[in-house]
Amino acid sequence: MSAQLFVVATPIGHLDDMTFRAIDILKSVSIVAAEDTRQSAQLFKHYNISTPLTACHDHNESNKIEQLIETLQSGKNVALISDAGTPLISDPGFKLVRAAQEHGIRVTPVPGACAAIAALSAVGLPSDRFSFEGFLSSKSSQRIGQLEKLKDETQTLIFYEAPHRILDCVKDMAAIFGEDRPVGFAREITKTFETIKKMTLKELVTFIEKDHHQQKGEIVLVVGGNPEHKDLDQEKMDQLLTRLLQDLSVKAASQLAADLTGVKKKVAYQRALDLNQDQTD
Repeated sequence: MSAQLFVVATPIGHLDDMTFRAIDILKSVSIVAAEDTRQSAQLFKHYNISTPLTACHDHNESNKIEQLIETLQSGKNVALISDAGTPLISDPGFKLVRAAQEHGIRVTPVPGACAAIAALSAVGLPSDRFSFEGFLSSKSSQRIGQLEKLKDETQTLIFYEAPHRILDCVKDMAAIFGEDRPVGFAREITKTFETIKKMTLKELVTFIEKDHHQQKGEIVLVVGGNPEHKDLDQEKMDQLLTRLLQDLSVKAASQLAADLTGVKKKVAYQRALDLNQDQTD
């Protein structure tokens, strides 16, 4: 088989969260591209992995790509890892993966830990629809602008945040999203001082202010969607479908409504059926 680029997830804290497959692959490839070779060296020592490491991070990824692609084209497998969790998720690697695909090289994911998904699974907020927003801007004015654009979103929102900005960030969220908006606070997931709580944004501001330890470590915020906007969306959808049903069949009306709004076709079709039934009763 041709050489492959393996995108390998590593633990986000607890070293036992490494998969058997990930260990086998890291031991078998010719070289591992790591975000921080010093950080990854500790993981390699723990699992007796002796594969050579090469740095591949935000500042050198563009220059490193040519070398790694040449290695792959010579028939040698390469693995990509980040400091913790799944590469490319607010971590380097996108440029390398894109280059590999452009050169016809197979890219193979090796699933494992991801802080965003781990937090979502444990905080008790809707997980059927969510949007990963990564890190917000470090500048207050830009962060506020980003939050303004997201305040009417109905799906659950997931953010990463740096510990020294967490309090200001949550205060901005409370001001823009509303103090009563539910939020999941996940800090140091899988580590000794893991903290996972669900409360309102107002309560989270107080919680962080009273305990300075909550301004340390790796933090994930999981924010509930806007419930008021959900009602508004449904109202607008009903108005649109009602008007379309005056001239079109249920199938045609629901198809057009789905195209115009982005709502799933099955959802629009079922709602059109219900509205059409109400009109004929």
